[in-house]
Amino acid sequence: MAFFEGLVETEDGAPVAVATVGGEDFYIIDDQGFKRHVEAAAIDKVVLAQFLGQMQEHRDEASQAMMKLMGSEDLFTKAAVDSTLKNVNVEQVMGQRLPPEARQWLGMLGFRIIVDYRGEIIRVDMPAAPEADDE
Repeated sequence: MAFFEGLVETEDGAPVAVATVGGEDFYIIDDQGFKRHVEAAAIDKVVLAQFLGQMQEHRDEASQAMMKLMGSEDLFTKAAVDSTLKNVNVEQVMGQRLPPEARQWLGMLGFRIIVDYRGEIIRVDMPAAPEADDE
């Protein structure tokens, strides 16, 4: 499954399509008319590892944000969220699809995966957390 469908672009800003061939998802990169098929899992694993690594670095902030989204900030919810964040790994996430609402939200925040014509990741644009005011 292409986890980041709709969030992958080429260096020139062209969106990268997704196709399923033989039960596997591929990102389709248009290389001057030649359609290169790159396994979605190859790109997704690298980006997810980077994404989860950043989340682990900022686990406290991620935990607070998740609890607010859930509308529950009690001790039991905090323990459950902390445990989930501590134990999540790339392989667990790879078998799932990112919900369309989450993809749209990430896209609006500026999340993009930029690949070259061979499907190698050039960069990942991740939204930055707003800086705290020092007033």
